[in-house]
Amino acid sequence: RSLLPGRRRLRQPAGEVFTMSGQRKCPDCGSSEIVEDAHYAQNQLVCADCGFILTEGLLTTTFQDEEHLQEVTYSRSTGQNEQLSRCKQRGIKRVQDLCKVLYLPAVFEETALAYFQRAIEHPSFHLVSLEKKEILVGCCVFVTCRQHNWPLTMGTICSLLYADKELFASVYLCVLKELELDVPALSLTDLVKTHLNSFKLFQSSANIPAKFAEDKGKMVARTIQIVELASETWLVTGRHPIPIVTAAAYLAWQSLQPVGRLTCTFPRFCKLAGTDLPPPAHLRLKELNDILLRMASQLAWLRVLNVDKKTVVKHIGDLLQHRHFLLKSSFSSGDSEDQSATAAGNGPESSPRAAGCSARAEGCHPGGKQKCSSVQRPLLPPCLINPRKRLRTAALSPSDQAITGDEAISDSEIEQYLRSQEEMQEFSKAQAWH
Repeated sequence: RSLLPGRRRLRQPAGEVFTMSGQRKCPDCGSSEIVEDAHYAQNQLVCADCGFILTEGLLTTTFQDEEHLQEVTYSRSTGQNEQLSRCKQRGIKRVQDLCKVLYLPAVFEETALAYFQRAIEHPSFHLVSLEKKEILVGCCVFVTCRQHNWPLTMGTICSLLYADKELFASVYLCVLKELELDVPALSLTDLVKTHLNSFKLFQSSANIPAKFAEDKGKMVARTIQIVELASETWLVTGRHPIPIVTAAAYLAWQSLQPVGRLTCTFPRFCKLAGTDLPPPAHLRLKELNDILLRMASQLAWLRVLNVDKKTVVKHIGDLLQHRHFLLKSSFSSGDSEDQSATAAGNGPESSPRAAGCSARAEGCHPGGKQKCSSVQRPLLPPCLINPRKRLRTAALSPSDQAITGDEAISDSEIEQYLRSQEEMQEFSKAQAWH
């Protein structure tokens, strides 16, 4: 313990004052009695008369410098950063680490740190759980990447943070609302490139046979074309994009070398690629095959080959090459069927005949029921083609069943049904007449 009287500490060390002879002088009282004192093992220059500290010692109280055994001054120690809580310091460190793992530029890291500091100081995030505060770090990085048009999926962030996707989505929406951030949507092209970057099919290895390895550029280009086809045929609207991209990647991979890959199943493809198989991906694959079969029915040289959902993969290149013409033909065929059914319509019995005539006009074989149905069906959104079944309503109680709708309405209730001033006047006249 120092024996010097009246020791006083300033927020910042004061500059030293020297006399004409070069001797140190106290800037507070002017005394030249300056001694070196070890206060708690820290060497300091102190005025012996008034206790003013001219220079302070070195401390080792910052976390980063303590790890490297470096001495720092008090102004750079944790004593000057007490306003940063341990949770905030840990969050800042997590943002920096996440940006390093994703190899993000320095500008992205600065933006993500600014968003995190705004979010952690917002009252909506003061009393949240530690898990949500951990997810808050990923949300700030995810928002920054989206704003800078950096292709990054929510699944990638969740896998790095070991976070639940539904919880991440809820925190993400809360961040956008509370901080009033504008985040552009990720395009399908960028999403395809990002999702296919994690595939393990682009180089031969012990787990991947040579016939299954594929060039990355060719597969990405073919997958983008199939995803664009799905977008033009209403398959993307209202759906999660990852199952569609996965199904499109499977078809693209098979179409590039169909001879040795047609026997490879969808689950085995996902296992070879090292990606998950989303549950709706089988349905998206079936819908894409239906669209391809319908397009194949519009080409004359494919009608005689009896193309099915397995062999249509061989002709995906030709179908995509003439995509716009085939889609236009599909739409016009659907319109012509509706017009022919309406013109002949004297009841529901005339519709199958009109549909059969239009199917024969398209060159469909009479025995091919599945092929005819693909031509007959108009190209509409899936929600209109296969509408969901309505939920069954609960059975009515005896009191509700007794209501017929002809019951008299009381005067207190009838006012709820009056909407205009004229109706009010007519009602008052009717009351006066009675």
